Amino acid sequence: MPDPRVPGPPVPDETHVPTVVVLGGGPRGVGWLERFVANRLEFGDAPVHIDIVDPFPVGPGRLWRYDQSPLLKLNSLAEDVTMFTDESSTAEGPVDAGPSLAEWARDARAGLIPDATAADLDPDLAAELHDLGPKSFPTRRLQSLYLDWFHRRTLGRLPAGTTVTAHLDRAASVDDLPDGRQEVRLASGETLVADVVVYTLGHSASDAPPEHQALVSFADRHGLAYLPPSFTADTDLSAFEPGEPVLVRGFGLAAVDLLVLLGEGRGGRFERDGGRVRYRPSGREPRILIGSRRGVPYHSKITSTLVGERPEPRYFTPAIAQEIAGAHPRLDFLEHVFPAVAKELLHGYYAELFTGHPERVAVSWESFRDRFDAVDPFGDDLRRLAAETVLDPADRLDLEAFDRPLTALRGLTRAEVQDVLREYIRDDLARRTLPEHSATLGLFQSLLGAFGAVLSILDSPNWTALSRERDLGGGWLSYFSYIASGPPGPRLEEILALSEAGVVTFLGAGLTIEASEDARAFVARTTTSDEVVTTRALVDAWLPSERVGTSENPALRSLVESGAALEQVVADASHTSNTGKLPVDPASLGVVLADGSVHPRRFALGPYTTSPFVGAFSRPRTNALSFRQNDAVARAVLARLASVVPASA
Repeated sequence: MPDPRVPGPPVPDETHVPTVVVLGGGPRGVGWLERFVANRLEFGDAPVHIDIVDPFPVGPGRLWRYDQSPLLKLNSLAEDVTMFTDESSTAEGPVDAGPSLAEWARDARAGLIPDATAADLDPDLAAELHDLGPKSFPTRRLQSLYLDWFHRRTLGRLPAGTTVTAHLDRAASVDDLPDGRQEVRLASGETLVADVVVYTLGHSASDAPPEHQALVSFADRHGLAYLPPSFTADTDLSAFEPGEPVLVRGFGLAAVDLLVLLGEGRGGRFERDGGRVRYRPSGREPRILIGSRRGVPYHSKITSTLVGERPEPRYFTPAIAQEIAGAHPRLDFLEHVFPAVAKELLHGYYAELFTGHPERVAVSWESFRDRFDAVDPFGDDLRRLAAETVLDPADRLDLEAFDRPLTALRGLTRAEVQDVLREYIRDDLARRTLPEHSATLGLFQSLLGAFGAVLSILDSPNWTALSRERDLGGGWLSYFSYIASGPPGPRLEEILALSEAGVVTFLGAGLTIEASEDARAFVARTTTSDEVVTTRALVDAWLPSERVGTSENPALRSLVESGAALEQVVADASHTSNTGKLPVDPASLGVVLADGSVHPRRFALGPYTTSPFVGAFSRPRTNALSFRQNDAVARAVLARLASVVPASA
């Protein structure tokens, strides 16, 4: 029997129009479509039809849809959000430049983009659009308008013979037909036939892992309220009663959004009183008790500017990363890679401190750097060098303390924990906004460069299985997000105000939760304080896990359930781990099948795949990886379509 995956001869029907089905119409799906359109005519002018399948509006998709709380914001500045390639792009396809979110808003106000927005239908959005500047943090609803406009702009540039149909539906399964084409069954019962399928599904939840299933069962047995990890815009918070103590585990972006919805979303008001933000409770808020492993929120976004010299990377570049990867048959991130990353972070920080603020140091930058070359980034020799050359101890950067700032604190009272956390947040805000602390921006810039260098070796075959699971699968991304992808500064001001108003209580670091059958309640302990907290409500405030085989998205799930594909397993002599990701070919991003072959008609982009993922939109002029991936898959699809077009078409 012939292999149904092998493309058959061209369909003899001259009316056949090659078709692509795109599963997912959020930013990744419409970003892929823009690259498809940009590359289209290089591969001929035969007709092509594209079906986009998504139950949410095409463009914004699920996470960025208009229909969500107007209180929720991006954690990126408007000037740092774009959907367009630019002069920095090394993608093979043509650059098709366009405005960043900030530039789009500016041009819309000036009437240069007359179809940019329907904000005149919404007074709040119209006001936001009027006031939005490059350093503003936009709402997710305004982002939805930008994404909708981006998609409509792409549709307006379709070449003759290229058509697009959107289906507000969900794909249930994808199957091979005998002639090699793909049959896509939708939840509604409709069937689409495609020459190529592109999975651009974005973030998807999966069945709860055993820990969370056990907590759900515990809460049901005892009439408690438990909210497992979820997407903020989709959560139902009605179970948390006014004045009720609610434990919140986690202090990242999802937790910050939760505090917004349980505070201001319940009718409270933030008011600026001189230089401080104060919170006026509505009386409908629960009492929130929040902690995490670190015990502190992610660092706020940086809005300061560099004032010194920006140095070239010195200790960790893509070339150095390749050297490190090639030098170790068993490559371990913490042992072999992170020391060089840490050295580069310190280099960026101290370069800005010494060249931008020479009055705060005792020697020249050149003198410091010459001695810095030889130090261990975590050693006493670095601490001695900093003590001898940096005048204010507060300006000396200890990366271990920076990562775990509450580690040394033990046995604090509840009141002392509040004082420590409030002072920590005030200090973080100062270091991320005030010009005298621009060295923190030097650290941030070096981290961005290091992140790109790590990406360049993610595909190295010699990573240990443990490092792939522990570091590349979570630890490194968590560390990066803690420093670089935190909330806007005003959000931390609001958390301070919620704390001072008694709505939020900080618990500290090392948070553990016990589901106590004896107490019929959730019991929380931390390493920061000896005080124990008992509540009848718990929220695990982070995004749900993503595993292809248990995905809530039936099209992804069916890949594994049908036996067509397997979840990625990484293994070596000492460790085996199932990452839950869909294997894709590193070069083509084609779906890897259970037998190890690459499906010729299925491609996948997104966080659920083994390909590196850094977001569907990007900062301008950063040669965005996501745009390069979109471009590569668009060109691969066009090449595949060219092979199935009838000769007479």
